[in-house]
Amino acid sequence: MGKIALNPMLNIRKFLTALVLTISTGLLIILANFPSSAVSPPTPKLHPLPATLLQLKDSQNSGDYFSQVATTEVGYLIWSQFPVRVYVERPKTISNQQAETWVKSIVQAVQEWSVYLPLTLVEKPEIADIKIERKAPPLQLSPDKKIPRARSALTTYQLYTNNNVLLHRFTILLSPSQTGNYVLAAARHELGHALGIWGHSTLQTDALYFSQVRNPPTISARDVNTLKRVYQQPTSLGWNL
Repeated sequence: MGKIALNPMLNIRKFLTALVLTISTGLLIILANFPSSAVSPPTPKLHPLPATLLQLKDSQNSGDYFSQVATTEVGYLIWSQFPVRVYVERPKTISNQQAETWVKSIVQAVQEWSVYLPLTLVEKPEIADIKIERKAPPLQLSPDKKIPRARSALTTYQLYTNNNVLLHRFTILLSPSQTGNYVLAAARHELGHALGIWGHSTLQTDALYFSQVRNPPTISARDVNTLKRVYQQPTSLGWNL
């Protein structure tokens, strides 16, 4: 269920298991496993604040929900290499018109977030930092572990190294049951997680609100303020092992 995966070509055989953020009826579920022989990640350090966030000023003092953002075994999930490359997989099990509509919604969500962090669409999944697929997430057990429950989306990440630098990549699964404006809302929400907001807001006016609402909001000032605060935190990502 969303376990960490390391490139088999690496000498590092074991690492910490990634946290998994599962969006299902407004629940934030975090799973962690710490192998006894795990390799220690680099000491968390600050990266320069991206210029797109540095120039943003909130004159309304809208606040944020940074306290709801979870840290991980490698610190905050911050991108340090830009633009972040996003691959949108074109659905093959629906009509061309439906596929085009779905892709258009995802691309719109990417464009909305690109105002705040540099993002670019790529055609090859193997070079993507974030992959988005129209695929049903695995069923989730209910709290009593007896009744499987469907969920509308699942966002997971992997850790890997390149030139001895610790990096990460995301996979976003959006359920085929999502239609209309809910596709855009789900993509917007999950991209917020993949860009570093590893948690939920408690206000319905935020794109990262913990549950689906009838009239999905756009990216709010609080969403952006939270993102900015995340990028002001230390992380092990982007640093040499």
